This record gives sequence, structure tokens and C-alpha cells, in this order.
Amino acid sequence: MLRYLSFTVAALLGALSLSAEIPQEKDFEGYLFTYFTSTGNTGTEEAIRFAVSDDGYNFHALNGNYPVISSADISQTGGVRDPHILRGPDNCFYMTVTDMVAANGWDSNRGMVLLKSCDLINWTHSVVNIQQKYTGQENLKRVWAPQTIYDPEAGKFLIYWSMKYGDGPDTIYYAYANDDFTDIVGVPKPFFIPGDKQSCIDGDIVYKDGVYHLFYKTEEHGNGIKSATTRSLTSGVWNEQPDYKQQTDKAVEGAGTFKLIGQDKYILMYDVYMDGKYDFTESTDLVHFKNTDKKVTMDFHPRHGTVIPITGPEMKRLREKWGNVSHSQK
Repeated sequence: MLRYLSFTVAALLGALSLSAEIPQEKDFEGYLFTYFTSTGNTGTEEAIRFAVSDDGYNFHALNGNYPVISSADISQTGGVRDPHILRGPDNCFYMTVTDMVAANGWDSNRGMVLLKSCDLINWTHSVVNIQQKYTGQENLKRVWAPQTIYDPEAGKFLIYWSMKYGDGPDTIYYAYANDDFTDIVGVPKPFFIPGDKQSCIDGDIVYKDGVYHLFYKTEEHGNGIKSATTRSLTSGVWNEQPDYKQQTDKAVEGAGTFKLIGQDKYILMYDVYMDGKYDFTESTDLVHFKNTDKKVTMDFHPRHGTVIPITGPEMKRLREKWGNVSHSQK
């Protein structure tokens, strides 16, 4: 039997008591990888899965590599892709996913799903359908890869994602989330437009030393990962890096960046989607990358996901709920 996350008021009230104290880096003992897996682009594969790691290189799927949340329960399309997870300043967890089944066509989706949990076990969710929420969206073709970052200047969660209208390029937009993280407020605005005005998708932001580093895919013109930096998220002022960051000549997407616990080193991982594999590269400055010299192992085949550090009690809670014994690819 598949074991999906459930939500009850009692469970949420209990989880809130866990969120009072914000962990520091010294408190982290492992990593949580959120991902989906899709070899045939079907709704059963397009669902949120979890894996854990003690060292950031060797990951083991939880729940036998089955979904931990039912896509049918949370989405309009029946499938979700590109899960991004963030620990907020309130020590709760915020997840965004693309509401989409690729078998219906790459131009078939119009929205995203927002999820929140204070214990990583029980999640609330809500759908944001851009075409239904706003007028004048008749030419909207797709809404892809939403991610969240806390904007300290605004004191709010900023959600950014790519959208394509008509024959125009995919462009990364943003909007702030409401206080309950159940919707976006205001009209989405352009967030990042590269100097060449061409398509960009799969934005992923890392903050380091006062600078926000945005990694993104050059969709349909290079199909690689570039980066741009800014000191203010909504300023519209970006410094673009000219080089590609991936360390392969294969097409890649789905950049996910995380800091190794206790080290001045960052991992940039990405989906080598044409080959069905994942690559890990490393950097100390988020500018220059090289292939990691560590062996990376996974007992599952992920697509476009993200990794965050977690504490010992959080790791224990996840393993007690879902275990970490993997079965064959599901």
C-alpha cells in the first residue's frame, strides 16, 4: 500500500511546537532531497518523493521510492514536477511544485501548488492557477518550476517561476506569497530577463555574502545552466555571468544548489535529462565549478529536485515515518 502524507488539525498543532527554535548550521546532521521521477512522463511518476543523506553525496530513497504525497490529492492536473523545498525563518518548511502532467503536452499546464509543513510529515496545500486567477491570460502556455526564497527587505516569501505567452520566450516572473502561503498576491511581475531576451527557466537562488546567485537554464538555446547575481531580489538589476556552469557537454536542466554542512563548499547538481542521470559539481565561490571528486550514489533516479540540510531529530522523524529501504525504480 502506498503511504501518503496526511493532514490533521491535531497533527498540525503538534507540529507547530517543533517550529519555535531555528536550527543553526552546527545543528544539521544530514540532508533531505525532494524530487520526482519520470521516465514515461505519467502522473504516477510525477509526484513528490523524498530521499535522505548523511553526507550530501550518498542518498537513499524514503518510502521505497514511492510518492510521499499523492499528486491526485493536491493538483489540478493529476501530476506535479520540480519540487523545491525551503526552510523558512519560522522553521517551517515551504514547498512549491509545477502542477503538470507532461504526457498532456509541454504547453498544457497553467499553475503551481504551494505546500507548507512544520514537521516535514503533515502538509497543507493549495493550487494557484494563473489563468484562472487573473484576466488577460488567454495566451498563457505554461507555468514552470516555481521556487521560493524569503525576501528580508519585504519580510515575505517571494515565489519565482517561468511563464511563456504565445510565441514569446519563457520568462522568470515573481510574486509574493500571502501570509498563509496559500496564494500569491498582486499581479506577477518579470523577475529576471537575460540580456539576450531569450528563454530562461528553472531558476534557483542561493544567498552568499550579501549576494543572491540565480542559476537558470537557457531553454532551447544551449540547454545549459548560466548564472546572474543581484544584491536586491526585486531591483531588476542583475550581473550576468557569460559562461555555462555545467561540467558536461550534455543538455542539462533543473539546477539545485546547496551548501555542504560545516564546509565552505557548495554543490550545484543538475538533471542530465537526455541521459537519465544526475551530475554533482562543486564550488567555493558559486562562480567557478568543477566536477566533484566524491562518489555520488543514489538508489533511485531523480528528476529536477532540491536539497536542504536537516537536523538529527528531523532525520529521525522522516525515517520513522517512511523508512529508508529502497525498492526498484517506481
